[in-house]
Amino acid sequence: MKWEGNRESDNVEDRRDGGGGGGGFGGGRTIGIGTVVVALIGWGVFGINPLTTIGLLSGGGAPQVQQQQAPAHRPPGNDRQAAFVSTVLASTEDVWAQIFQQGGARYQDPKLVLYRGATPTACGTGQSAMGPFYCPGDHKVYLDMDFFDTMSRQLGAPGEFARAYVIAHEVGHHVQTLLGTTAKVDGMRGRVSQREQNALSVRLELQADCYAGIWTHYSQQAKHWLDQGDIESAMNAAEQIGDDTLQRRQTGTVRPDAFTHGSSEQRVRWFTQGMKTGNVQACDTFSVRAL
Repeated sequence: MKWEGNRESDNVEDRRDGGGGGGGFGGGRTIGIGTVVVALIGWGVFGINPLTTIGLLSGGGAPQVQQQQAPAHRPPGNDRQAAFVSTVLASTEDVWAQIFQQGGARYQDPKLVLYRGATPTACGTGQSAMGPFYCPGDHKVYLDMDFFDTMSRQLGAPGEFARAYVIAHEVGHHVQTLLGTTAKVDGMRGRVSQREQNALSVRLELQADCYAGIWTHYSQQAKHWLDQGDIESAMNAAEQIGDDTLQRRQTGTVRPDAFTHGSSEQRVRWFTQGMKTGNVQACDTFSVRAL
């Protein structure tokens, strides 16, 4: 991926030297790429329930509390990994600003927070074990970059563009928040069964994958920064973090009724759909019967 020399975003907050920060849990919920670490680490090591930790549709509305933010500043100029993240975020800003403008709307840039271990958010205390996630309550993407090592070493998903796909997926959740999709899905919480909640969560996550594909489509048109190997690395990442693949790896069995992000085949298909069409309407995962 030929990303060096491109514009870097000003919307990156670096909290990595500020400690984990305290704070209780707020009423919001996080949306993440995340069955990733939850399935591999949460289920087996930390005992974290994926439906209560990162599932969009689970968890009750605890009261909002005052949270102290860890000090935030721009990443240092000599941090190559942070520069990569900033460059990818800048590209998502350019792509979605253009798409929103064509639709007669104005895109609001999200912030991307780099942290280590844990950090306070408007959705509660974010933890590395949750994987990268987006908080609709503060319009921020949260990323502990140690996750990239997890992708390479534990998930079998190396490559810079695989990492870019993760960021673009979380930005896709921001787009869903701006378009009102997240609020509509969240409004079903408590009105449908747990199985139906999981099914809605799958559709939300697959749409975010499709939006990541849209970003791929337009960023490649503008920058020509990808080769075939880069595209394959993103598709491999989508495959490796499918619910069925993660469940099989962790427990040896697959439970489709417990899916919250979609199967490997579904995640690859919807990412590809966005990448090939570059069309937001083509990412309507809520109107199709078969995903």
